[in-house]
Amino acid sequence: MGHAKTSYVCLPCRASYKQPYDRDRERRCPRCARTLIHVGSAFAPPRRRDTSAWRVLSTLLHAGVRFHKSCCGGPGYRPRTLSELRADTAGARARGLAFHKYSGTT
Repeated sequence: MGHAKTSYVCLPCRASYKQPYDRDRERRCPRCARTLIHVGSAFAPPRRRDTSAWRVLSTLLHAGVRFHKSCCGGPGYRPRTLSELRADTAGARARGLAFHKYSGTT
């Protein structure tokens, strides 16, 4: 039986790839040969031309947010615009939480 596929992204190319997960193997972008970032199996990529959404995604990934399925329905809410990201960052800061631990829904 094959391995389940998970998503990897290349931020400079704004591209997403579904590949089998292997912790020991470094994935490379077929377009630019940079290292791909493992984002999880519940990831839904923005459209390539949506630069604002890719900027938000880049910020989330650099903050440690990943898109893994949980037992109760997926990764939960994720901001899609810069204004949503700013509001969620402020909400996390007000509650004294690290952004990647804050869901923004309480």
